[in-house]
Amino acid sequence: MSTPPIRFDDGAAYERFMGLWSRRVGEAFLDWLSPPPGGQWLDVGCGNGAFTELLVAECAPDSVDGVDPSEGQLAYARTRPALAAARFQTGDAMALPFPDNSFDAAVMPLVIFFVPEPRRGVTEMVRVVRLGGTVSAYAWDMMEGGFPYFPLQQAMREAGLTVPAPPSPEASRLETLRELWTDAGLMEVETHTITVQRTFADFADYWTTVLGGPSVGATLAALTPAAVADLQARVQAALPVAADGSISCSGRANAVMGRVAD
Repeated sequence: MSTPPIRFDDGAAYERFMGLWSRRVGEAFLDWLSPPPGGQWLDVGCGNGAFTELLVAECAPDSVDGVDPSEGQLAYARTRPALAAARFQTGDAMALPFPDNSFDAAVMPLVIFFVPEPRRGVTEMVRVVRLGGTVSAYAWDMMEGGFPYFPLQQAMREAGLTVPAPPSPEASRLETLRELWTDAGLMEVETHTITVQRTFADFADYWTTVLGGPSVGATLAALTPAAVADLQARVQAALPVAADGSISCSGRANAVMGRVAD
């Protein structure tokens, strides 16, 4: 049986599931990247605009364009007051809808493992960025347990449930990111690892959050009450529950950046 695809259609549910994670890892990523203010930026796979909003606040770009295949996610991004001046359109990371040399910087936040052909995605970013510009990305370390909800996924597998997987999880490896950037002809390639944390008030908060997750929400919603109870017990046993009932989880992402040769 084939693994069902992961779909991102509900911007509000995605915000609760991944928005906070995205902002925390995005802040650390931008601190590392340390870009100069201004410039024309492209956010590839911008989703509901969580990182785009952070980019506007932290980098004061002259302009920002966002591309994503989900119109539902883009509709949510357009509701963010801070992104009133940003331009959003549907598009494919492997065939960006822009002419050559259109931007000073392109970034792919938490996306490259969703691109069926990562090399094409990197090549496209290089194509649309001007000489001397920056091409960067960061991705949850999917292969080494860095995804923030890895304990849930592991418990699902142990229970015999199918966990939908992105098409290119291996692209999230640090060495693979370096290879992709180097093979695309980018110069001054650097990599970095980022670890962030998030605390849930209690297990009910955690469970309600994951029910809206595009990677597992549909599977969880279809379970029988007995299967839900079994899975919840497995997940609770795997999570670090504090004395007050709160749950602090961590996520680990790999980042890469390079410059277009001038």
